[in-house]
Amino acid sequence: RTEITTANGQKLKLIYPGSFVMGASRREAGRQANEVIRNVSLTKPFYLSLTEITNQQFAAFDAEHTSGTLEGRTLNNPDQPVVRVTWNQAALYANWLSAQENLPPFYTVEGDTVTGINSDSTGYRLPLETEWEWAARVAGDPGSMLKFPWGAELPPPENQGNYADISAASFLGRILVNYNDGFMGTAPVGSFAANSNGFYDMGGNVAEWVHDYYGTAVQLGNNIEIDPYGPTTGTYHVVRGSSWAHGSVTELRLSYRDYSNEPRDDVGF
Repeated sequence: RTEITTANGQKLKLIYPGSFVMGASRREAGRQANEVIRNVSLTKPFYLSLTEITNQQFAAFDAEHTSGTLEGRTLNNPDQPVVRVTWNQAALYANWLSAQENLPPFYTVEGDTVTGINSDSTGYRLPLETEWEWAARVAGDPGSMLKFPWGAELPPPENQGNYADISAASFLGRILVNYNDGFMGTAPVGSFAANSNGFYDMGGNVAEWVHDYYGTAVQLGNNIEIDPYGPTTGTYHVVRGSSWAHGSVTELRLSYRDYSNEPRDDVGF
């Protein structure tokens, strides 16, 4: 089916990916050293959630969790994206969702800690970094990757997404001047238009945990990576996409790569 709904009410869309070049040229303004050019081939169709996971959806798994507040305003409304979750919590949510549908768990767990994966599982997991980049950047032609969620140039069009704007100027250092999306922190998921692939908030609102441990790949000639799961071990996991707290040319680009091992008020999944 082209679209499915999970036992917890999330809508997922089927993607048939292919081969593409991820990363950014060294000549690109704002580019970081970890955005190396990589030739990637994704051979397996996959389903991806149309929106970020909400507080209401996460509460079905962990009723005690709270996304907290920001400058006195709640981040914990039911339709806002869940934040202040660790990568491990996000992975455990995926396993919990698999259990609701009697699917084999993707992540192997000891106690409450993810210790490995079952790559043959048909259960839920976090998207691979490469899958995230395909869904965010490939707009019809894999040979022409989007630079920003809206196109090739700054600034973003009016009401394009939830970024660091003048409403957050009092506590954020770098913002988009002359831009106001109407939200100081997180916005209800899907508040802005979907991208050309049908996914919401791939740029802005909250950045997202993806499956991969963080690493910096080295491209060897024209070598093609096929369905890469990333490093097998690491201290940090990859975070992709900009958020409500981002407003610079570096962070707003879709090739921007971040990493963390701590929960943050601008990172969900």
